[in-house]
Amino acid sequence: MRIVAITACPTGIAHTYMAAEQLEKAAESLGIDIKVETQGAMGIENTLSLDEILQADCVVVVSDIALEKAERFSNSTIIYLAMEDVLTDAETALKTQLPQ
Repeated sequence: MRIVAITACPTGIAHTYMAAEQLEKAAESLGIDIKVETQGAMGIENTLSLDEILQADCVVVVSDIALEKAERFSNSTIIYLAMEDVLTDAETALKTQLPQ
């Protein structure tokens, strides 16, 4: 499975990057190919290309705020995960919410 993800929080500092790291660790543990874009205090980093978005089985959104350039995902299957769930147990959050 291949997924792309976006993480963002209101201040765009700690939780944005902590969630990205937790998703990457969980995906590796589950054998999932992942690329995570962060939208934080530094703007958009690790930007997802249109090709990466189109090739992904789904888009995982972990955000407490409106995403920048969200229109890129309009034709994608989007899975929304709570920031708290990802920070506490990203592996379980992914396993229970991703399509099989």
